[in-house]
Amino acid sequence: DLDDESVRHDLARVVAALLEKWALPTETQLALLGMSPESRKVLPQFRRGERALPNTRDTLDRAGYLLGIHKALRLLFPEDEALRYGWVRRRNKMLDGKPPLEVMLDEGLVGLARIARFADFQRGQ
Repeated sequence: DLDDESVRHDLARVVAALLEKWALPTETQLALLGMSPESRKVLPQFRRGERALPNTRDTLDRAGYLLGIHKALRLLFPEDEALRYGWVRRRNKMLDGKPPLEVMLDEGLVGLARIARFADFQRGQ
């Protein structure tokens, strides 16, 4: 139940940990969450479980897509952690040579949805 603040605290911690595993700069992490660069102080609070993700459709959708991408990558690369966490930065010929991260940043929420579907499609191959 995402209306429950404690659930959104847990979700914030998990998503922040994922973005750290992807080794992304703070500004990039904030952009993927749909937050402004001025919100940089919230990321450590998310990681420590001190702050819940905002109860907004945009932020929760973004978190869902990020976790969906992670789930697909865990299934695609169960034995290769470096590939699993580096995949978002690797160029992909099926994305016109762009890395998935670039698509997510350029296209915002639509890009996150696109890459989540793409990762899921790759898993099904």
